[in-house]
Amino acid sequence: MQVPKQAAEEAVARELGAFLARRREQIAQRWADAPLFRTVFTVSRDEAVEACKVVVDALTGVASSGRLERVAAPGFDPARDQLGRVVAARARKGFGPAQIANEAADLRAATAELLCGEDLPGHAAREALPALAVLMGTLRLVLMEAAVLAGEELIARQRQQLLEVATPVINLWEGVVAVPLIGTLDSARSQVVMESLLQAVVEERARYAILDITGVPTVDSLVAHHLMKTVAAARLMGAECIVSGIRPAIAQTIVHLGIDLGPVLTRGSLADALAYALARQGIQVSWRTPDVIPR
Repeated sequence: MQVPKQAAEEAVARELGAFLARRREQIAQRWADAPLFRTVFTVSRDEAVEACKVVVDALTGVASSGRLERVAAPGFDPARDQLGRVVAARARKGFGPAQIANEAADLRAATAELLCGEDLPGHAAREALPALAVLMGTLRLVLMEAAVLAGEELIARQRQQLLEVATPVINLWEGVVAVPLIGTLDSARSQVVMESLLQAVVEERARYAILDITGVPTVDSLVAHHLMKTVAAARLMGAECIVSGIRPAIAQTIVHLGIDLGPVLTRGSLADALAYALARQGIQVSWRTPDVIPR
């Protein structure tokens, strides 16, 4: 009676899983010298070997299930964190998802060498190498998936860092902080502005917070809404918020859009806003004219 094709493939897969279990130590030792692991775990080689064993164990579980091509196989779950660390480190070194995934070829070659020396049953001996190719191809897809995810996380972190760098909070005077805004103000950046400003109000015990929009190219209803929310939040924290740097063109735009900034205290420039905050604290500001040098 002829064995159905699917049953034969599952038998070969299980035989491959048994091979991986038997040769776990040797495979891990060889993989530890492959670029994918060697350049990531630099503290000691043993660290790389242990990481490789986790991945070999995952492949063993997938192969033993008889389904070599299942990227979402539960057997990969224990190794995903380990692979995530590996691909994240490679991504930081400038490797793209395809490059990282292609490094799985070195792992396949090292494993195939050991597999060729195994004494397997007749049907498994013929199909072992193609089955290994399928399994390592699945690992390659898992690596690519992890690399894409790591890349997205890296981009998100860098974007957050750029937002924070582009939104500095300056302590202008005792009790007076300011946020000079430059560039477009979208929802994500507005949230960073609000969080940074409120944090500074708490840390500096500020009574006055200045939002300077001199460097904001345009103000539309969305930007105005974000400003109003920030002003309201600062007020709840006990600080009076002043919006400065409203240029004539922006003032006209606000009027044309029918935006009501009535509750918001505004000043023409950052200097005017600072002078107002100081005056409210009883500090007189006098504008000094440049000394005239006699001829």
